[in-house]
Amino acid sequence: MNDTHHSTFTVERMLPGSPRHAFRFWSDPALKRAWTDCHADWTVLEDRFDFRVGGDEVKRWRMPGGQDLAFRARYLDIEPSRRIIYAFDMSVGSSRQSVSLATVELFAAGAETRMLFTEQLAFLGGEAALRSRTAGTAEGFDRLAAVVAAALPA
Repeated sequence: MNDTHHSTFTVERMLPGSPRHAFRFWSDPALKRAWTDCHADWTVLEDRFDFRVGGDEVKRWRMPGGQDLAFRARYLDIEPSRRIIYAFDMSVGSSRQSVSLATVELFAAGAETRMLFTEQLAFLGGEAALRSRTAGTAEGFDRLAAVVAAALPA
């Protein structure tokens, strides 16, 4: 039985402010943490952020039950205020759960930014877990939209 599921999905969000403003929430480590650190009860074991072409991002956590979760990314293409392309994998314990190629595109839309996130995903678990993962990605971008809005000057 093959437990590998391939999927391509997109998430679109309208973000307040310019693409330059939105890009900061991907490129600045403190601003990125503001929307990606969503589990206060998880212990951060490693947090590395080298946002440049060829740079990597690594985040490892220990969940309250004692299990470790890891996110490892390599930035492949960055065009400030327009596009970010990165490859990443996610693991639980020593078991890789998924491998992905992600593209973030930012488009000016009046006083807002249209963000289009496309992920090509090889998920190495069951279909229910894949659905949970894609829903979690959308929830993360809801947090991004709220954080970007809160950071706009009054």
